[in-house]
Order: sequence, then C-alpha cells, then structure tokens
Amino acid sequence: MVYYKYMQFKDIIGQDYIKNKLISTVKENRVSHAQLFLGPEGSGKLALAIAYAQYISCTDKKNDDSCGVCNSCIKYNKLIHPDLHFYFPTASTKKNSKPESKVFIKEWREFILKNKGYIALEDWLDFIDIENKQATIYADDCNDIIKTVSLKSFESDYKIFIMYMAEKMYHASAPKLLKLLEEPPDKTLFILITENPDQILNTILSRTQLVKIKKLTDKDIADQIQKTNNLDSFQAMQLAKMANGNYTEALRLIDNIEDTNFNFENFSNWMRACYKGDYAAIIGWIESISKAPGGREKFKRFFSYALKATHNCLIMNNLKNQNILKLPQDEIDFFTRFSPFINHRNIDNITEAFNKAFFHIERNVNQRVVLMDTSFTLVKLLKL
Repeated sequence: MVYYKYMQFKDIIGQDYIKNKLISTVKENRVSHAQLFLGPEGSGKLALAIAYAQYISCTDKKNDDSCGVCNSCIKYNKLIHPDLHFYFPTASTKKNSKPESKVFIKEWREFILKNKGYIALEDWLDFIDIENKQATIYADDCNDIIKTVSLKSFESDYKIFIMYMAEKMYHASAPKLLKLLEEPPDKTLFILITENPDQILNTILSRTQLVKIKKLTDKDIADQIQKTNNLDSFQAMQLAKMANGNYTEALRLIDNIEDTNFNFENFSNWMRACYKGDYAAIIGWIESISKAPGGREKFKRFFSYALKATHNCLIMNNLKNQNILKLPQDEIDFFTRFSPFINHRNIDNITEAFNKAFFHIERNVNQRVVLMDTSFTLVKLLKL
C-alpha cells in the first residue's frame, strides 16, 4: 500500500474559514467534546476532521497546522494512531460476514489514503463490494465505542472518535451513544460527520456543536484539479463548474472525460440528423457509433446522457442565465440552439424513447436495432 502524507490543514482544498475556526478551538482550549461536521459530498468534511484530530494530537503544533513529522503525525499520516478510532457504514460481504467497522479497518485506511480523504459513501461501498446492500453503522460499533471510551488513551492526551455518515447509525444503538455524549469522559472527542442531519435523532443533534462546511468554490476545485491533472485552466474551470462544489464529483468527471466527450459529440450529431430527417446520415451515424469500443455499458451510459441532455434542453427554455446549468460551453451552445425543439408536446415521449432504449440495451437487444428504432421515433417527435 502507498501511504500519502496529506493529513494536515495545508493539504485541504479551500475551507480557510473552517480551518482557522478549528485551529482556534485548540489554541484557546475550547475543544467541544462532541461536534457535528455537516457538509455536502465533496466538501472535504472527513479530511477536515482528520486534520483537526491530527492537530489536536500533534506534539509540536505550529501556529496554523500540525508539524507533520512528530511521532503522532507520522502515525496519523498512515491512519494508524492508537487513539484515533473510525466508525463507518458497513454490511456483510463474501469476505467479511460480520458487519463491523473494525473488521473493515484495513480497507477503510487504504480507501481514505488512496482518495486523500475526499470520498463518497457510494464509492466506499463499491470499494468493499457491498454496493447492492443497505449499509449501516451497527450496534456492535456502538458497543465498541463504549468499550474503547472506558480505556485510557495510549499516546495522546485525547481519544478521538470519528463517525463517518452518522445518519447511517442503527437507531436502536443511538441511546448508547447518547449517554456518552451526555456524560463524556475527559479528553474525549467525538466527531460525527453527516450530509443529512434530519436523519439523525434530535437528542443526538442537540448534544453536538455544529460545524457547518460549505461546498467548495469553482475556483478552489479548478485550481486543485489543474495542479494534480494534465489540464489547462479552461478545462479545469469547465469541469469545476460541472462538479458544482463537489471535489469528489470533479474527480469522477476527470475519470470519465473521454466518455463525456463521446456522449456529447454523438448526441449532438444524432439529434441534428434526426431533426433533419436525414436517414442516410442516421444510418451512417449508427454504423459509426456501433463500432465504438465499450459494448453494452457504453451505450447504457450514452442513453443516460441523452436523458440528462434532453432534460437540460427543457430547462434551457426557461432560463435567463444559462450558466446556472454548470455545463461546458460547447454543450451550452448546442443546447441553446437545440432546446426550442424540446417542448411540452414531445418531452414525455422523447424521455420514454430513451428509457425504452436503455431498457433494451440492458437486456442485450441488438444495439443497431435499438438505435434505428429510436431514431425513427425521434424523427417524428422532433417535428412536434
């Protein structure tokens, strides 16, 4: 496994106000024993929680960050500090039949380090191959917290417990955690991380101090992805706008940039041919796209894009400020020209046609037949 040295505040994207606020609580000796880090996906809330924990535990704190080189920081860089405890949603797998955080801790560390703390729940579940199950923070995790809290800290003054996606906590276990939050042992810090506080019991919420983390700015994301990827400033800003404050989504977009270009180019060419009723162009387009590598999954993604693009065209008809859509300029230009042909008379039938095509591709119907049938339908609908 490759370990990344990134757990310091200086390595977190943006969020300067929150960083300074957290640092001040340590300097002024007013670290609240239970804190709720609330923020949208991709805002860096988990990375902030880890950097905060590292700063608290650092034995040679600097004015605005942990030192990064003391024994405590070195262990934090690998997420193996004995006084740092993680709890997160899990479910049983073929490999691990017991759904408990400590059973998955090796995979968790690898996943966090690989993604430098910027993660999404769905990606974590996919990483441990439980994406089709309901993930939960189980009663055994709460029992483990109670047991660990009762022990003395090993190396740091503080024992720190970070619960990722606390809204996934099994509700029957909440009273056990509630008692700890009401009567916490000295030098114990609980950080609950959430995106949906309305799914957490009010009795838990009322005993935590809220740390509200905003989504990242387009500039913050653009600067970061330009620095870490082979992108020019224009590409970086276009992707940042599409990510809409979500750094995790920006990374997904970078991974799928070839797919995005493929989908837009083929969708725009297809729509032009269908609107004109140019059957020769339609047949040529079908032959061309059918030769593209990627098979069934590529066509499923294409029809998903077609649905989204059609929806964007409909929105475009009612927008004064087109930049609200957070799309690349070439897509905005095309949708602006094409949107008048998507209206209340045909939108439902066009949506149904794309959904039907997706369904047939998923069931392995010949892709040329699906594309031809859908094209004939669109030629008629775009005239409405």
